[in-house]
Amino acid sequence: MKKTLKQAGYFLIIILLLPYVITVFLNGNGINVNQDGNSPYVTVKRNESEKRLPLDEYGIGVLAKEIDPEVGSEALKAQAILIRTSIYKSIQEEGSDTVLTKGYWTRSQMKTGWGDGKYGENYEKLKAAWEETKGQVLMYNGSLAFTPYHKLSNGKTRVGNEVFGSEDYPYLVMKECPADVEAEGAMTTSMIQGTDMEVTKTDSAGYAMEIRCGKETVGGEEFRDTYHLTSACFTLQEMDNQIRVTAKGIGHGLGMSQYTAAKMAEEGSTCEEILSYFFEGTTLEEVAEIVTM
Repeated sequence: MKKTLKQAGYFLIIILLLPYVITVFLNGNGINVNQDGNSPYVTVKRNESEKRLPLDEYGIGVLAKEIDPEVGSEALKAQAILIRTSIYKSIQEEGSDTVLTKGYWTRSQMKTGWGDGKYGENYEKLKAAWEETKGQVLMYNGSLAFTPYHKLSNGKTRVGNEVFGSEDYPYLVMKECPADVEAEGAMTTSMIQGTDMEVTKTDSAGYAMEIRCGKETVGGEEFRDTYHLTSACFTLQEMDNQIRVTAKGIGHGLGMSQYTAAKMAEEGSTCEEILSYFFEGTTLEEVAEIVTM
């Protein structure tokens, strides 16, 4: 009987102290919890200046900037979890001086972007997605996962270990996204000045890894950024002293394709199923679970 009462006492103490432990965990990693115990605060950089925002406000703002609110709720929830995981991973890796730099929309920008008529409805959708996944993050082998996403793949996602030349991303494997090939904007063409350019190395998903420009060699993403291409999956063809570029997909091709995620949600997949498809072997966990690890 004494032993049972003692165990019950320990359990009660753990329950009472858990909010404090979580607060210490967050504060120790550069997040200050509001006095009312609600959303913690984060430091974000905007227009070359820094400001403090509730994490929930920032997260919803990033969600608004990054995905179309018209997609299904399960796709929105999957996106919310990826954003939350990325925020916590940055804080965990960079420590108490973390300044988050990912762009976000303010309420004013949401009204401008969506129009007054859609603002209220769209905001409530994103808020619901954020709140319904509150505290949920994506983990791999006890660590916060790297959670990239893009608008549209070239028909399949890229292998993380190939892209980064590292064995640290076994959960970023090639995934088929056949719907992406038929999507609006799946293929674009443009002309750039210059000649004597060729793609000399691609990864297994068909994205350019190295491009020879005359006697120099540049990376695929660097070339993409330089010439403002929609994707690093492209072909080059000389034409009238210029280079004709044909690109497939929108974005870097890593992690979750937002278009395929939306299609999966339409077909009845849950956010857990969407995430397990694109991030193979990862698990959904709560902040409280991370604290106790």
